[in-house]
Amino acid sequence: MILQCSNINKTFLTDTILNDVSFHINKNEKAAIVGINGSGKSTLLKIIMKQLSADSGEVIIGKDTTVGYLAQNQEYDTDKSIIDEIHDAKPEIPILEKRMNSLSEQMNKTEGTELEALIKQYDETRNKFEQLGGYSYESELTGVLKGLGFNEEEFKKPVKSLSGGEKTRVALGKMLIKNPDLIILDEPTNHLDLNAIRWLEGYLSLYKGAVLIVAHDRYFLDKIVTKIIELRQTKCTVFQGNYTQYSHKKQELLDALMKQYLNQQAEIRHQEEVITKLKSFNREKSIKRAESREKMLDKIERLEKPVEENTKMNLRFTPHIQSGKDVLTVTGLSKKFDDNILFSDINFDIKRGEHIAIIGDNGTGKTTILKILTGMLEPDSSKCIKLGTNVQTAYYDQEHQVLNPEKTLFEEIQDAYPDMNNTQVRNLLAAFLFTDDDVFKQIKSLSGGERGRVSLAKLMLSDANFLLLDEPTNHLDIDSKEILEHAINNFEGTILYVSHDRYFINTTATRILDLTHKQIVNYIGNYDYYLEKKEDNERAQLIDQISSDSVNDTGNNGKLSWQQKKEEQARLRKIENELNKTEAEIENIETRNEEINTLLFDTANGTNASLLQELTAEKEKNDLRLEELMEKWEELSEQKS
Repeated sequence: MILQCSNINKTFLTDTILNDVSFHINKNEKAAIVGINGSGKSTLLKIIMKQLSADSGEVIIGKDTTVGYLAQNQEYDTDKSIIDEIHDAKPEIPILEKRMNSLSEQMNKTEGTELEALIKQYDETRNKFEQLGGYSYESELTGVLKGLGFNEEEFKKPVKSLSGGEKTRVALGKMLIKNPDLIILDEPTNHLDLNAIRWLEGYLSLYKGAVLIVAHDRYFLDKIVTKIIELRQTKCTVFQGNYTQYSHKKQELLDALMKQYLNQQAEIRHQEEVITKLKSFNREKSIKRAESREKMLDKIERLEKPVEENTKMNLRFTPHIQSGKDVLTVTGLSKKFDDNILFSDINFDIKRGEHIAIIGDNGTGKTTILKILTGMLEPDSSKCIKLGTNVQTAYYDQEHQVLNPEKTLFEEIQDAYPDMNNTQVRNLLAAFLFTDDDVFKQIKSLSGGERGRVSLAKLMLSDANFLLLDEPTNHLDIDSKEILEHAINNFEGTILYVSHDRYFINTTATRILDLTHKQIVNYIGNYDYYLEKKEDNERAQLIDQISSDSVNDTGNNGKLSWQQKKEEQARLRKIENELNKTEAEIENIETRNEEINTLLFDTANGTNASLLQELTAEKEKNDLRLEELMEKWEELSEQKS
């Protein structure tokens, strides 16, 4: 065990945030803390890091355990370049390297016993250098920085000139290079694009230390963690598995608790009816029996009704007017800023009922496309940007510029929709978790997540049948994201949105537009489909390149190149199919072996000799087949590469 939190309690003024929170993290374990905004996730991390004191309880970190912590925002005020700042992650390495060079020079000028002493010192220094990864340090630094989205031209940029998000990436890279026993991350994906998030997923999945994450990126959590620590209504519950498994188990638990509650309520009502009936007889024995039942009823420990937070926020988008089949046609669209060409001559169209996600790296122009479509920006050129018949648009801006910062929440809604009375405005805001005096807060005093909810409230009232959404899940907690997903999936109109939330895309998108290399690539499906087809496209491009190189090298004509490409594609498809079949059979056999092991160790089967013999024989046969399949899988993998 590398981290133990026992009975942690924390209260701010009269608000209890954490109540008797207990959990532990084992060595090399990957875990996540989840909960709605304000549930105490970041507070708990600060208590673990001793940046905040608990009112009571204990945090125990294993002896000699090194801990790396990444807060949500980083304040850097250093003149050092990015690469120099990262270099400082392991200051011992340049010191040891300098020491080795010095010893090497001395050894060239020394003889005899003094030389032997220098050789011994050199070997000891070199061993320490190797243990710290000194020989691969430069390539490791470069790999981490590139993985987090920095290119080599940016390595020399001073850290103090970077944006807040870039500084956070530098801090993350520096912490990863330090290689601590326990990594604690608070929303690490907030400032990363999709490529960097995928890189970080791979890095953390293979990380040999323990990882504790607070994140709203459910796809990210699914790929990494094997334990979920849920903070809910000040309490802590631990679930084994990734986020999706936790979500299912949580629902099963809530269903079970609700069933227990309803059963108890039914029993209480039944007892109350019997008591009333007994008393109505107005006989001494009946009254005594009624009183006896009343005493028993008073002793029952009443179960509280389970509360699901997301039932409080119910978003529904129902357009009153249906658009024509053709919602939007875009042809020949181009845009650049100064010498930076974002996209050139792109084309796409949108049909009624489609839910389309625009994805791509940071800075490729995704938000710019939305702003051009809403008229907030002018394109450099376009042959056609045409909305279809009866199309009514509404725009959700990630910066919430559609909100007036000087207005109160109440004024923002009532001024936009003057036909609504006070009660209707209050009811709408209550659906978005703004109650009582909250409705009189000024927009400028709200958090990012709160502004997002106000913008969504206005969007719901718009009666639009074509929604343009820019990062709609930013600053929303997981419960709110799931509600928004449900609303979008039930929306009968058309949606075009920009998002880096892969779980959200996977759940809501029917088509994906990948803005890459200044062009649009169309994928008809969700995010998982996009990943699968993108790999196929990249493989096909590689085959095209190989075929092209082959033609150039041998002088063969284009017909032979085409034939070679088709043959290579057919070979790869055949290998891929064989790999899939092999992996499926391996999984089936391993599942059956687990079932056999359970049966073998079941005490109920201990006296059934014939059954035990059959199970043992079956497992031996399975193990032999597994050996064959693993060899086959290795051979196919080699052929594929």
